[in-house]
Amino acid sequence: MAVFAIFIRDRMKDPEEFKTYSAKAGAARGDHPLKAHVYYGALEVLEGPETDGVVVVEFPDMAAAHAWYDSPAYQEAKVHRLKAADYRVILVEGFSPPGS
Repeated sequence: MAVFAIFIRDRMKDPEEFKTYSAKAGAARGDHPLKAHVYYGALEVLEGPETDGVVVVEFPDMAAAHAWYDSPAYQEAKVHRLKAADYRVILVEGFSPPGS
C-alpha cells in the first residue's frame, strides 16, 4: 500500500538554513522510490492553524518511506530543516490513483 509523507511547514525561522536543507534533501533522494505530488504550492487553510507550506511525497510502502527518512543523507538534511522552520511530518498509508 502506498505511503505518503506529509511535511507541514508551520513557520519559517531561517531562510538561509532552508536553502541548505533544500539542497541536501534533494541530494538525499538518491535512488529511493519516491514521487513528489505537492511542493509548496498555493494553499488555503480551511480548518486549524495557519500553515506556511506543504509537501506531499509518495512511497510504495512504509518500509520505503522509512528507508528514505532514516537514511544518513536525509538525516543530515533534517538537521538544517529543524533549524530553518517549525514542521509537522506525518506518514500515512493511502493509495495512489491509477495512472498517477
